[in-house]
Order: sequence, then structure tokens, then C-alpha cells
Amino acid sequence: MSPTDSTRLPTSRARIPQRTLRTDRWWLGPILTTLGLATFVIYATLRVFQQDHYWVQEHHYLTPFYSPCIALQCDPDAALLGRLPVEFPPLFPYALVSLPILLLFRLTCYYYRKAYYRSIWQAPTACAVREPHRTYTGETRPLMLGQNGHRYFFYAAFVITGINTWDMLIAFFHGTDGGFGIGLGNVIMLVNVIMLWGYTLSCHSCRHVFGGRLNSFGRNPVRYWMWSRISTLNHRHMLFGWFSIATLMITDAYIALIASGTIDDLRILN
Repeated sequence: MSPTDSTRLPTSRARIPQRTLRTDRWWLGPILTTLGLATFVIYATLRVFQQDHYWVQEHHYLTPFYSPCIALQCDPDAALLGRLPVEFPPLFPYALVSLPILLLFRLTCYYYRKAYYRSIWQAPTACAVREPHRTYTGETRPLMLGQNGHRYFFYAAFVITGINTWDMLIAFFHGTDGGFGIGLGNVIMLVNVIMLWGYTLSCHSCRHVFGGRLNSFGRNPVRYWMWSRISTLNHRHMLFGWFSIATLMITDAYIALIASGTIDDLRILN
């Protein structure tokens, strides 16, 4: 056998009849991911199209699923950016501007791509597990090319997270007596905003904004410092992703329960 024959690469994959030779519970992660994503999608869809119980006038609580509220049907005090001069047709989200942006921001997120590629599309389901697809096209198809828009959705999501922050801050100045006050709703909204900023700032696109295309970190010490801090957050991007959708649902559910009269806000101060 010649030296070239001994180093020649195989022309086809090894034929293994088993789906995988792994003996661990490799299927548990994809199942939990599917259940988690499905729970959020179903809950968010029902709440967005419910078009009720989104605003607590007394304490100025506005659920993030309806922020910014721009429909003419919105309560005037809940419309931070004002209302459009026309009524939305039934089943049109009141936050028609922000919701598509936030959906696309998460849908094209690098972590969420991995999550739903493996758990829903099974491409692949897990490492060393045969996928059900016969061919692999990567992200070359027209629909998949839209994933490249993630960097642009980041800028818009950054603005919307700022709006959610403003909603949270002004609620502190609408206590029971009209002054400064703190209720459980304020605390929940604060935690939610922290998780949203954690997810937004730990984004790979945010990291690239501050550290990308630099030929020398030494000549840009401020950007290097910010890039380093964001890189630290980036290691926790997956956790922020899950915590943020959990706090979104908790915040919305708590505000909905108060707005519907089911419970009263637990006041801590005033």
C-alpha cells in the first residue's frame, strides 16, 4: 500500500444501524427544551390576543407583553408613546410594533437557534445521534438566510428593553397615595427588567458592537473594557435567555391577576 493510500479519507459515512451508541439520557435535554419553548409560546400567544387585564391604573403596572401599547383601544395612561388614531382590528396585538421585533430577536438568537434546531428540527437532536434528515443544507435556504438579521433586531430590541425599563421605573412613583411606593409588583417588574437587560447585553451581536472590527484592543481601552464585561455576560447567555422568558410570564401573570381583580398587590411601602 502506498503512503497516499494509507492517508486517504473515506468517501462515505460509516453505516451504523443504531440511531446512536450513547447510553446516557441524551433525549432529556431536547424534550425539556421543547416543553419550555412550547409553554412560553402558548402562554404568550393567549395573553397577547386576550387584549385585557394588561394595565393596573392604581399602581401604573403595565405588562411587558403590551408595551409599548399603541392601539387606540389602549388606556391613555398606559400609552407611553401615544396611541395611533385608528382602532386595531380584533386579534391585532396592542403592542404591534414591539412584539414582532422581540420575536424575531429571539428567533434569530444564536442560543435559541441551537435550542430549536436540536429539540424541534432535530438537526441534530444531540451529539453523536443520527438525525432524521437525509441532507444537510445549513442556513443556505432563503428562509434561513433571515437569521443574518439578528444583528439588526438587536438594536431594536435594545430600544424596547429601554422602554420596559421606563415602565418599571415610573411604577415606583405611583404608590397607593400617589407618591413613591413599593409593591410586590414593582419588585417583580424590576427583576424582569434585570433579566431582560442580562439577555440583551449578553447577546453575541452586542459583544461584536463593542469589540468587533478592532485591529488593536490596546488603542481602544474603553471598548476593550466593555467588550470584556460583555464577554463575561455572554457565558451566561443561555441562562439569561431562560430566566428572562420565565420572568416575562411571571410579570405578566401577576399584573393580569391584579388587573382582573383576582388578587390585590402586596404593598411593601406606601
